[in-house]
Amino acid sequence: MIKTSRSNPIKLFNLWRSINLINKRHKCLCENSIITKKYLNTLKEYENQRFFKHIRVHSTSSDSHRQKVIIETTTPKIVINKVLPDKEIIDKKVDFRSIIDPYVKLARWDRPIGVYLLFWPCSWSIALASIPGNVPLQTTLQTAGLFLLGAGLMRGAGCTINDLWDRDVDAQVERTKDRPLVSGAVSSKQAVAFLAAQLSLALGVLLQLNCYSVVLGASSMLLVVTYPLAKRFTNYPQIFLGATFNWGALLGYSAVQGTLVPEICLPLYCGALAWTVVYDTIYAHQDKFDDARIGMKSTALTFGAHTKPALFASLTASVACLAYAGTAAQLGPFYYAALVAYGAHAGRQIYTLDPDNPTDCANKFKSNSLVGLIILLGILGGGYTQYKSNREKYRGKEDLTVAKSCVFS
Repeated sequence: MIKTSRSNPIKLFNLWRSINLINKRHKCLCENSIITKKYLNTLKEYENQRFFKHIRVHSTSSDSHRQKVIIETTTPKIVINKVLPDKEIIDKKVDFRSIIDPYVKLARWDRPIGVYLLFWPCSWSIALASIPGNVPLQTTLQTAGLFLLGAGLMRGAGCTINDLWDRDVDAQVERTKDRPLVSGAVSSKQAVAFLAAQLSLALGVLLQLNCYSVVLGASSMLLVVTYPLAKRFTNYPQIFLGATFNWGALLGYSAVQGTLVPEICLPLYCGALAWTVVYDTIYAHQDKFDDARIGMKSTALTFGAHTKPALFASLTASVACLAYAGTAAQLGPFYYAALVAYGAHAGRQIYTLDPDNPTDCANKFKSNSLVGLIILLGILGGGYTQYKSNREKYRGKEDLTVAKSCVFS
């Protein structure tokens, strides 16, 4: 409560202008506005000069991101947005976490399972490409590090694109109705700017690779931009996702060797794609009732009561393709033991799956990260003897040009 001896509309306007200036400089951060000492002194000056009669500041209810203030005087009420009322005016530090969190959630970086699932096929391909032994181990490890960083950036970019396309749809789905674009925590313009930043950084990573890989990587952008639309026009959007998500199964090999070996890379890519159909169909069962209601398509709806037989068929195709790739790469028994472990793990997932239980579907989906690790260990174990022999052959004769950056060389 600020008590003064007389009313002065001109000074009331000046007070309103001062508070409004505070609002412009300090945007609402979930009902935590900031008033600095400079403006506190301004308000105290008006209080000391006693220009107003019975001025009281209090709050009225609004939405989750704003509070309103009503200044009551003998003149008409003035309503001002984004001022924290009914509390002592003090200096506050900006809560940067509240600014950053919506973008972290937009990119799904708070749920890294997607980054892992994107990275695993890249790691398989890089491991296979290292077996010929003509490239130093350091180069292979550096390439793997670049791909892990790129997986984080492109996973975030893909989720941002998906949410930009689907913001109206997400508002109608229980699981996605609180996403940043739907809730208003991030505006469309802010999301586009964030997407541009992610793609720019991802381009910087891509340009570290050889020229063949730069072209191959850039050619995936059409899939990245359009796959979120697949559920609007096809009953099998998970195939589009698999084609996009597993591009690294091709790119990883070319990043190390400067080219592709089709008899190894293509079956590896197809095996990873079929694996994606398995785990993303399980994931899609979480939203199948909402998807059916709003007209979105998915393999969860397409397969319906035949989901388990369809998933077993996809799993069989995945194991067969990966076995073919291993044969072409002349991998040892350890790799095929890993494929058996993969089949047993994924087969148990499918057999015990309750497609009408969202929690069970989510848990089964997340456990697929273990599949990626199993296959990577299988490639490393199955190719170790061959790699060791080849490294002895090429020691001191490594080809340092194949993995050389197309731009920063």
